Formats: sequence, structure tokens, C-alpha cells
Amino acid sequence: MAVFSYVDGDYRAEQVRIRDIAAACGTPFYCYSRAGIEAAYRRYEDAFRGFDVTICYAVKANSNQSVIKLLAALGAGADVVSGGELRRALAAGVPPERIVFSGVAKTEDEIELALEHNIRQFNVESAPELETISRVATRLGRTASIAFRINPDIDAGTHEKISTGKSENKFGIPWQSARKAYARAAELPGVRVAGVDMHIGSQILKLTPYERAFERVATLVETLRADGHDIDTVDLGGGLGVDYDRNTPTAPSPEEYAVLVGQLLEQLGCRCIIEPGRSLVANAGVLVGSVIYVKEGDQSTFLIIDAAMNDFLRPSMYSAHHGIAPVKLNGRADRTYDIVGPVCETGDTFARQRTLPEQVPGDLVVIEGAGAYGSVMASTYNTRLLVPEILVDGDDYRVIRQRPDYDSLIGLDLDWAEGVRAC
Repeated sequence: MAVFSYVDGDYRAEQVRIRDIAAACGTPFYCYSRAGIEAAYRRYEDAFRGFDVTICYAVKANSNQSVIKLLAALGAGADVVSGGELRRALAAGVPPERIVFSGVAKTEDEIELALEHNIRQFNVESAPELETISRVATRLGRTASIAFRINPDIDAGTHEKISTGKSENKFGIPWQSARKAYARAAELPGVRVAGVDMHIGSQILKLTPYERAFERVATLVETLRADGHDIDTVDLGGGLGVDYDRNTPTAPSPEEYAVLVGQLLEQLGCRCIIEPGRSLVANAGVLVGSVIYVKEGDQSTFLIIDAAMNDFLRPSMYSAHHGIAPVKLNGRADRTYDIVGPVCETGDTFARQRTLPEQVPGDLVVIEGAGAYGSVMASTYNTRLLVPEILVDGDDYRVIRQRPDYDSLIGLDLDWAEGVRAC
């Protein structure tokens, strides 16, 4: 569904004009669509109807409490990768029995917190982590349900910085070592072997890597069962890509994904966990900025906006393509711009040689597909304030994270004379 569109030349989020939000809140800001998030979730729900599946939202994609609460109200669980994300999920009302804890470096404190809340499952990523979970669970008199995250050594064809399923990546247990790892888990107190977990990357745009990975998972489940393990769950991770360029759709659909899961894994009789993140929120969000200057260079014309790489890191970090559009269709002739921010880094570039109707200082632009891995990766580099987040619902909107002030930001620093020796 088109939750962002032009109506009478005005760019709107659902029924709200973006320029009206900008007038009230200033720029830059993130804007999310409730209808867009709900529609994306229900598409997964419909695609997997008839499956015994738990949809656990990958909180790392967008951890705003309002977003998590919205998805929890629809029935979503949560995939968390830190104690902080676990606390966010619990605070947003996600039932503990719908929470899975992933991540390569779970600390004893984080494991204890998860055990105290009796979460559904730990996705274990190493032998030392397994020993730690057993030790903490035994001390607390609890039993931890675990699945090993298996690294299938499969190239998902994604950017090298978001690849997680190849042998050189830091994630998971090598698939060749799985039987040994499960045998050790069966020996340990405080641990119950529940399933097999796999996550091969992010922004995956073809089903072929999933097919190869699912085949390997199915074979492993049968092998582990033959070894005497009661494997009742397969966690398929997330990673399904989205179309950041609406003009050239390439991403597989949840429906196609569900068909593949059924074909390759349904015969196992396992419960399934899926962990979509990006595909639930990316295209339900935009980043809005104002034009500060138009600078004529020798080789390029620079459109300098007030949003920057510290607000939205994906273009700089991943060379990611995002649609960029004017907030007002002004009827001016097209011009070609390099669209950049004010941060003192050449990498602070959102797009090169992008054609837009002529823009002048004060005009507003939107960077599309910014609902995932946007605000969660933001920083205060160059002493820039974190930007507000707005959630639109029909013809209304609310600020769901305020813009902080400079006194609060600078006040985090302590003078030497006021400093302490413990944190």
C-alpha cells in the first residue's frame, strides 16, 4: 500500500501533509506510518496462515517504544540482541514467551535478566556462551531453552557488512560442528535443547540463498533427531529484503518466502520462528530535511540539507540507495544534484547525480525507506542533536521521541573537578 504519496502536489504520510509536521516540529525528523507497519505485519501473518509460526520483530531495525508496542498489539514477539533491547521489548508489552535472544556476546547479567523473565529461547552463538548460560541458569535454578545458531556457510549475496551466514562471519556455530555442540548441550544442567536457529544476512533479494540454507537446516534437524535430540523448533531468522527503489522492484514477497518454507521445512513438523525487521518498518518511514544551501561546484551542484550521516548512516556505511523526493511538487525544471549533509566528512553524502525539480533554500525533501536502521544507528557526531520521531495515524500524528536540547547533551560531560572514579 502507498502510505506515502502526493495529494494535490503535497507529499503526505497517510493523510497528513509532511510540510505541516515540519512547520510544527522543525527539521530534520523521522516520520513513520502506522498503516504501513500494520500492513507489512499482516502480510506476513496472512502468508504464514496455517503454519505454526511466531513472528518475532527484530527490534534492532527500529526500537522506538511506540513501534514495538504497535507490533506487539498485533501479536508480534521480539528478536532482541542486547539486554537493552530486551528491556525495551518487555517495557513495550511483548510477552516474554514470545521473545528470543540472539547476539554473539550475551553477558552474564543479560542472560540472568532473560532467565528471570523466562523468555522463550536463547539463540546460542558459541560454545563459551552455552557454558555461561548453563552456569547462570543452574545458579538461578532455572532452565534455559536454547537453539544453536548455525552458520551454514552460504553467501546470501548481500553487502559485506550485513552478511552473517558465511564461514568468515563472526556469527553462529559452523554447521560441521553442530552435532558436537548439541551433544555438549545435552550434557549440561540448566539447559533444554529446543531447536535450530539460522540467520544468513540482511537485505536478501533472492530466494536461492534461503533455499540452500533451509535444505541444510532440514538435513541437520533430521540428523540431530537421529542423535536423540528433541528438536521441536526451527528459527529461520530474518533478512528478507525490501525495495528501496520503488521503480525497480526486486525483493521476494512474504508470500513467496512462506511457500519456500512450506516446501522445504513443513515435513519436519516443527514450530517456526521468523524474525522480520527491515521488511516490517523500512518503507513505512521517511527522513525529512530542509535545504540549507545550493552550492555550485566545478563538477557537481550540491544540495546541502540539514539532515546528515549522523542522523541516517546507511548511505555512508553501506553505499545504500534511497529514493529522495521533494515535499512540494513545484513545477520547476529538473536539476541534477549531489545531495549532502552538513557533517565534516566526505562520506556525508545521501546521493550523487540525483535529478529533482529545482530546489531552493527552505524547500523540504524526504529520504524514503528510512524506517529501518535509521534512528537506531544515529549519533551526536559534530554535537548534532538526535532528531525527533513522528508516528502518523490516518489524519493525525504524534511525536514519539522528542528532540533533546543542547544543554542536556553537553551536560553529559563532566569537568575534571566534578568527575568520579566509577561509572
